[in-house]
Amino acid sequence: MSDAYTHKSVHCYEKRVSIPTYPAQEPDPNPMFLEKRVYQGSSGKVYPNPFTDRVSLTKEEKSWRAIFLENEFVQLMILPEIGGRIHTATDKTNQYDFFYRQSVIKPALVGLLGPWISGGVEFNWPQHHRPSTYMPVTLPLSTTLKEAARSGSASTIPCCA
Repeated sequence: MSDAYTHKSVHCYEKRVSIPTYPAQEPDPNPMFLEKRVYQGSSGKVYPNPFTDRVSLTKEEKSWRAIFLENEFVQLMILPEIGGRIHTATDKTNQYDFFYRQSVIKPALVGLLGPWISGGVEFNWPQHHRPSTYMPVTLPLSTTLKEAARSGSASTIPCCA
């Protein structure tokens, strides 16, 4: 199994990237029912998911798994450990980041389950700041992205929460 795939003008590969991070603390082990918590248009119910209500005050360098998908014009960096979000998107013709590039990962506690970060693009279904916005997703480079690149349909990035 190779960690990279190139076909025509599409290249996808995986590598570790170091990003200054304020880690989210462990979630509360007790379920939070929050029956009366209306949250940005949702019911606010999070049970049976754990709820995180604290973020570290200390920044540390953290190594994150990153999936890169690029052609001659655009480079995307996807962080599967943080909801499969597109963390960076760069126009390679002028080195312009066409989405906000967050240089540090410092969660705000505004997500349905707590941690959420600004910048990039997050998958927001069925609502904004969905419950799994800060949870790891499965993104198998060896099959999903390689097949998309091989078929020429690498404009879509499938993720499974």
